Amino acid sequence: MAEKVRIFHAVDVHGSELVWRKWLNIPKIHNANILLFCGDLTGKLIVPVVEEKPGHYKSMLYGRWVKAKGEKELNKLLEKFKSIGFYPHVCSKDEYEYLKEHPEEVDKLFHKYMVERLDSWLNMVEEKLPDDVMVVVMPGNDDAQVIDETIKAHSDRVIYPLGKAVNLCFNYEMLSFEWVNPTPWNTPREAPEEKLWEMLEDLANKVTVDWDKVILNFHCPPFGTEIDLAPKLDKNLKPVTFLGEVIFVHVGSKSVRKFIEQYQPMLGLHGHIHESSAADRVGKTLVINPGSEYSEGILRGFLIDLTKDGIEKWWKIEG
Repeated sequence: MAEKVRIFHAVDVHGSELVWRKWLNIPKIHNANILLFCGDLTGKLIVPVVEEKPGHYKSMLYGRWVKAKGEKELNKLLEKFKSIGFYPHVCSKDEYEYLKEHPEEVDKLFHKYMVERLDSWLNMVEEKLPDDVMVVVMPGNDDAQVIDETIKAHSDRVIYPLGKAVNLCFNYEMLSFEWVNPTPWNTPREAPEEKLWEMLEDLANKVTVDWDKVILNFHCPPFGTEIDLAPKLDKNLKPVTFLGEVIFVHVGSKSVRKFIEQYQPMLGLHGHIHESSAADRVGKTLVINPGSEYSEGILRGFLIDLTKDGIEKWWKIEG
């Protein structure tokens, strides 16, 4: 093994194909040996692209109508939607009206597009990355359970890290956890703090090394740090302001913080809170959150250089 191994950690791609493609270039640009994309892989909504008459299409983008004429313009519009994380669905006016009246059919389409895009992304890993680059991909709280089997189907090339300790390098073990404390949006993988603590205690039993050789890949950040600050929301889920400034509050997990305080692992890799791109410490544990600007097509992440003696250096990149 080399004397130094470089990890790249990114989170919260939310369906953005542009961000995913940038992530695939990190080994070539920054000589990363281990690529992590951990948490909230899938997009947030389907966008109907309605064919109003043959070859003429209409859709809504950021509150305004956009149109496409012919196959070339249509494909350009579809790529735009993919780059910002949406799932475009080309349909007739009749199908559009039908889907408006049948939300269960929209849910089926949503899951179909999630799986298809993620499957194509993981095929890119197999096609574009050399075999000596370790790749770890896991879901986050926003991701429906349906995508897990898609990741597992690529297990010959991509590591699905949940429910086990993954030996990364130099006998450093990584524990991964996708669940978060309750949010206002009732996402698929969130639970009360008491339940999170039970799950985390079970996960701790997977460790076979000293805790100063453990890396936590926990999507949720620890409470009360620089990496869990988000806008305070009112009852209508709108940011609260004071004198024109948005008020920020801590929204991370108290169970995750307790876990870090109790075991003091070497490193915590987190995400979930897009606005909190930062680094902090809980005791002696370095905790980081790259944040996310997926809708702008910006890749954010941290590079961490590891040696057998621990973390040599770490720094944030974006582009």
